[in-house]
Amino acid sequence: MHLSEPKQRQTPRGRFAWREGGAPGGKALVMIHGWPESSYCWEHVAAYLKAGFRIIAPDLRGLGDSERSPDIEHYRKQEMAQDVISLLDQLGIDEFQLVGHDWGGIVAQEVALAIPDRVQRLVIMNIAIINNLKGNQEVIEKVRASSGAAYWYQHFMQTPGLPEAMIPGAEETWLGHFLRTWNRDPFPRDAFDEYVRTFRIPGTPGTSSNYYRTFHEDAKRWATTADHTWPMPALYIYGNKDKVIIPEYLNHIEECFADLRVKEVEAGHFLQEEQPEAVAGYLNDFLDTA
Repeated sequence: MHLSEPKQRQTPRGRFAWREGGAPGGKALVMIHGWPESSYCWEHVAAYLKAGFRIIAPDLRGLGDSERSPDIEHYRKQEMAQDVISLLDQLGIDEFQLVGHDWGGIVAQEVALAIPDRVQRLVIMNIAIINNLKGNQEVIEKVRASSGAAYWYQHFMQTPGLPEAMIPGAEETWLGHFLRTWNRDPFPRDAFDEYVRTFRIPGTPGTSSNYYRTFHEDAKRWATTADHTWPMPALYIYGNKDKVIIPEYLNHIEECFADLRVKEVEAGHFLQEEQPEAVAGYLNDFLDTA
């Protein structure tokens, strides 16, 4: 199956875009992209998914073809989850299975916290588990003991005004650094061109940076979730060559779930584009079409 061109919907929380694929009457599968991508990141995975799903792939606020609201408070991940829920409500999606990669994996966890009775299965890819305070602290300690050079871009984007001044006109170079060096294999050209297109939408350097500018407020909230256990069946898929989401992020995650499977892919951070068939294979084994 393939995904549609972006569709647009005005919701009570703003104007959001999404792509759709599969059977209109199929079992709802919501797939949330991360930074610096868009809903297009699931195009190649969708081609390998088994029949029976209705894929709903939103563009998160500030990326893809969704609105570029500048106010930073909209980019707290709890708020971004409400954006997704609002769009799903508009589309009449009640129960669904949920997949999220990178920041989309964080938003997916916030969705599952907000409406756990509607999330039937949860898949997280290459991002921290927000209630895994022990494992995440071990990551912090390891990064502090090293140079932390891999995380320079986060500090850059948190600097007021700097991304807004330096990224416009250099979108291909900016995105190329991450999309072509964080993966082991050549990044798909069609996906790269699509992300460059959406990054050239005015305001994107600032709105995409807001994902990182809200990080400290997000972290304060997640510090209160240590006692939470994810009740729905869950799957964690990780690219084992990731330079940023290092293996320590997996420490203790089994304590955070009632039912968890962990699968490994020979890939970097953008595993869904580097190894779409392998990722789809794990999704096909785990997700339910009945």
